[in-house]
Order: sequence, then structure tokens, then C-alpha cells
Amino acid sequence: MYRMKRRFAVLTLLLMGTAAAAQTKFPEGPIKMVVPFAAGGGVDSAARLLAKQLGTNLNVPVVVENKPGANGSVGGKFVQTSNADGLTLLFSASTHALAKQVMATAPYDPQTDFAAVARVGEAPLMMVISPSLPQTKLPEVIVAAKQSPDKWTAALPALGAASHLGTLMFAKQGNLPNLVTAVYKGTAPALTDVAGGHVQIQIDAIIALQGMAKAGKVKPIMVTSAKRSSVMPNVPTAVESGYPKFVTESWYGVWAPKATPADRVQSLNKAINEAVQQLTKAGAWEPLGIEPVTESSEDFRKYMATYVIESADLLKGAGFKPE
Repeated sequence: MYRMKRRFAVLTLLLMGTAAAAQTKFPEGPIKMVVPFAAGGGVDSAARLLAKQLGTNLNVPVVVENKPGANGSVGGKFVQTSNADGLTLLFSASTHALAKQVMATAPYDPQTDFAAVARVGEAPLMMVISPSLPQTKLPEVIVAAKQSPDKWTAALPALGAASHLGTLMFAKQGNLPNLVTAVYKGTAPALTDVAGGHVQIQIDAIIALQGMAKAGKVKPIMVTSAKRSSVMPNVPTAVESGYPKFVTESWYGVWAPKATPADRVQSLNKAINEAVQQLTKAGAWEPLGIEPVTESSEDFRKYMATYVIESADLLKGAGFKPE
């Protein structure tokens, strides 16, 4: 009888241990990675690369789902209100961090209503113009925009995005206080209108513009990095073009719902950093013009806080009012 009781107790402990292990296994199912912009843009391209590598590493499907609209807040709100189990993530660009600064009634605070998981990369911006326009250099674009301001409109893929801040910098550096802008639901539709001549300028991440630029469907003018990009080596920098203070970049990150358990955030951070390192080693990031970033979730949180402060100052200085 004693031996039977002992065997039963051992078996019970083994079963309990197995059950506990099953409960703590993560991820226990497919991961949904939400992109708050239209398919085909730069953010979408980077997300799909990361999702594929992450899915391979974790041995679960990582499915990208596009939810564009309302300056990226449709997708953001979807993730914010999803189950905080680490299985629904937001992949976005720097625009996500500035929701409160650019929206009159932002549906959330990106710093307090989300868990910052990982920042994965950064990329310079590039200016392109409609291919039918005669200008080929940044000073020429600025002169033409000053002479005929009613004929020059800049496309903004999203308010608060790096493209928006880059366009504000362009207006400031070029002394174009009345530059007309048009807001779009993502990079792809904005770029289509630039190519068609419906708007004249777009400043956006090189990752999003290089394909159309290389195909001759839009005309590249300059990049905002301190040195030329290896992706578009023939395109001069704004610095080379006579604007030494025109240096800025876009960045990309992953967020989860606020209440996501800390251990799951850390697991995701580790897995995403590993995926970024693998993509970099394989040369997958380089064609997109992305410089890899691997840092802790806490470092990402601190980076975002500083970025928000600096960007808010730029928006305020430009007289921007939330819409």
C-alpha cells in the first residue's frame, strides 16, 4: 500500500510538472503582427521580413495583418485592446510614438498604453519628386517651391511619421513656411500620387521609396543621412546639397498591449533581437536601407520618451496644430 501511494504521489508530481510546463510554454500559438498602414509600403516590407524570420525561429506562424486608417491609430487601437498574451503585436514606425502630439483626440497614449517590446532598425529618409518635373537638385526644388508655392504639394503618409518631421525640416531649412501638404493613409498611396504628378514631393524612409526611384517612376533628389546610402549611392545627401542641418531618420519597432506579462515581453524582445541579427547577417535588411538595432525593451522605452520630447519641440516650432 505504501509503495502504491508513493508511486501515485510521484506520478501526480510528474503530471503537475508537465501541466505547469505546458502552461508556461510561449508562444503557445500563432502570433498576429499588425501593421497600421497599407500593404506595400516601407513599414509593411520590414514587418514581413521580420515576421518570416521570427516565425521560423519560434516555430509558430507569425501573420502580418494590415489595418490602415486614422493616421495609424486603427491598427494601434486594435492591438491596444487585444488580449495581453503576447500573441498580438504592433509593428510600426516612429509615427506611432507621436499619436498624442499629432492627433487632437488620440485614442491612446503610446508611452503608457503599450508595452515597448523592441526597436529593430532605423533608416534615412529620401526626397523624391514627380518624374515630369525638371528639377534634379535640392536647391532647385526649393527655388521652384518658393517661386510657385501653389504648384508644390508635399505628400504626408501619416501625421507624426518621420516623413512628416522630415517634411517640416525641409520647409524650415528651405524657408518654405507656407508649404502645402496632403495627408495620406500610408506610404504606398502617397507615392502613387507623386508618380502620377498629383502631388509633387514626398520625403519618406528610403526603404519605402527606393523601388519606385530605381524604376524611374519617381525622381530621387537627396537623402537625409549624414553620408550617402549604400542602397542609393548616386543620390546626394542634403548636407552635400548645402543644408548641413538637414539630417534625420526613421525607425521601426514592435509593441504589445500594456498588460502583457513582463516575462513574455522579455521573451519577445530576445526572439526579435535574434531575428534582427539573423536578417542582418543574411543581408536581408541592407536592400531596404535599414540599419539594424538590437536593444532591451527598457532601452527602447527610454529612447521613445526622448524621441517624443525632441519631436514635440520640432512640431511646436513649426506651428503644427493637432488634427
